Amino acid sequence: MQINTATKDDYLTLIEIWESSVRATHEFLSEDHIQSLKPLILEQYFDAVDLRVAKGEDDQIVGFIGVAEQNIEMLFISPSHRGKGIGALLVRNAIKHQHARKVDVNEQNPNAAGFYQHMGFCVVGRSPLDGQGKPFPLLHLELSEV
Repeated sequence: MQINTATKDDYLTLIEIWESSVRATHEFLSEDHIQSLKPLILEQYFDAVDLRVAKGEDDQIVGFIGVAEQNIEMLFISPSHRGKGIGALLVRNAIKHQHARKVDVNEQNPNAAGFYQHMGFCVVGRSPLDGQGKPFPLLHLELSEV
């Protein structure tokens, strides 16, 4: 598995991974919400982060992470590759090379919260609304100093 900086040529693959991953893990999001987020992610959010991709032996992208201002803004793994250590690899790389120290997680996605806690992050706060002002509570996590 190798980790590379994403390019704009990767964006269509990344949005496909994002959508399939969201459908597999974010059951609380409506179809309308997913469709309204897609263009924002593709046209704005990808460009707003330091975006890295994980590629398998076949050179196909299987997951990605985006970091801005020490905050993990996005981490998505292709559903067919979940549970294989790719997310952990991307997070460890983000901590080491992108200086990631924080992450916000949807409270309705307990698997993600558990994953980040397993990776050494601790809950330090909660917001009742997401970054778009929608009623999807967020848990704020920070990397524990070890």
